[in-house]
Amino acid sequence: MLIDSHCHLDRLDLTNTKNGLDDVIAQAAELGVEKMLCVSIDMENVHEVKRLASVYENVYASVGTHPTAEEENEPSVEHLLELANDPKVIAIGETGLDYFHCEGDMSWQHDRFRRHIDASRQTGKPLIIHTRDAKEDTIRIMREEGAEQARGVMHCFVEDMDTAEKAMAMGFYISFSGIVTFNSAKALQEVAKQVPLERLLVETDSPYLTPVPYRGRPNYPGYTRYVAEFVAKLRNTSLDEIAEASSRNFFELFTHA
Repeated sequence: MLIDSHCHLDRLDLTNTKNGLDDVIAQAAELGVEKMLCVSIDMENVHEVKRLASVYENVYASVGTHPTAEEENEPSVEHLLELANDPKVIAIGETGLDYFHCEGDMSWQHDRFRRHIDASRQTGKPLIIHTRDAKEDTIRIMREEGAEQARGVMHCFVEDMDTAEKAMAMGFYISFSGIVTFNSAKALQEVAKQVPLERLLVETDSPYLTPVPYRGRPNYPGYTRYVAEFVAKLRNTSLDEIAEASSRNFFELFTHA
């Protein structure tokens, strides 16, 4: 069994499918991907994310606001706690810092990140962290806010091994997306070889970041298989071992699943 530990089912373009999301779920099953975590990125769509998880037994949900999302009203800790009070919600996020898409005073991102960490600690539901060009501040705020009390995952990881080790020291897992399959991702591929098997997750981040051999086309949760196959080849092991380990890791982290 494979699990897509991070996808955005609410963002998929389903216009070319006969049966909509049912076809996406069926395709994933054919490729051995039996479960998936649909991740919230803003308050506008968070209820749709939760609805999808309620409709599909093999879909879980998270609640949170992406660091670059423009929100008319910033989600409070109390609001996040209210949204998370649902058995199909197993995580808080995605949250974090992104200095690639945003410039200037980043204090608003810091405050948003801190609120999500607080909500994660209070609920006991792990964090899903996005970090881009902000690894030092991400790790610093995680430490300052006690993120190790909730643990979580560094999703779509693209940083160096030092950052991975600092996150793992706080109980975090490292998740690899289709980026790891890109020819330009040699440094990341070296990290994927080194992350301990017991801390490794795989994801698609669909509909974004489609892995080889479908790069340039829409991405779907079923393509988790190609990420896992590539990681297995990098580590000179089998797809079965990566599938078994990453699925076990998913349930060890997301204990509400």
